[in-house]
Amino acid sequence: MESLVPVEHEDRWVLGLRGLAVTRIGVDHRLSLALGPDVEVVVETAAALSRGPMRGPGVEIVQLLPERQDVAGALALFGAQVLSAVAFKTGSLRLVFSNALHVNCRADADFEAWQVAGPGDWRFVSLPGGDLGVWRGPVQTGRDHNADHDHFPMPSHSKSCDTASTTKPQV
Repeated sequence: MESLVPVEHEDRWVLGLRGLAVTRIGVDHRLSLALGPDVEVVVETAAALSRGPMRGPGVEIVQLLPERQDVAGALALFGAQVLSAVAFKTGSLRLVFSNALHVNCRADADFEAWQVAGPGDWRFVSLPGGDLGVWRGPVQTGRDHNADHDHFPMPSHSKSCDTASTTKPQV
């Protein structure tokens, strides 16, 4: 298995998930895929599940609609290994699996369409409007004892998608 280290390119991040298998699938108002013990992919808006070639004749496409729990097609991902995982700086996500299935999720105008937690302390989030938030660092949850509000890590983002550290939201 290749090293689990994301690599940045001009227009995308190769997420370094090759060889990880889907070990758990969760459904509520979103679709969650656990890849091994340390990586989670969460899809919160409509996504396309396709079989066969990415485009052209013979492609079969099934819409995954997590907000309606209409994701039965994604059950076929269980046990499949990741061949390719790419987060585009436009906010789209492409996952290719060993069983010839592909998951494609585009950015949403109003919501975070998807997020990937891992590998390690890396975080990738499709930001509303078509941008990609990328950061690395420990995830902080719960109460900050030095403040009077809860805080969660927020990615610093830009079109260049530089890696950033977590920051506290302004109140």
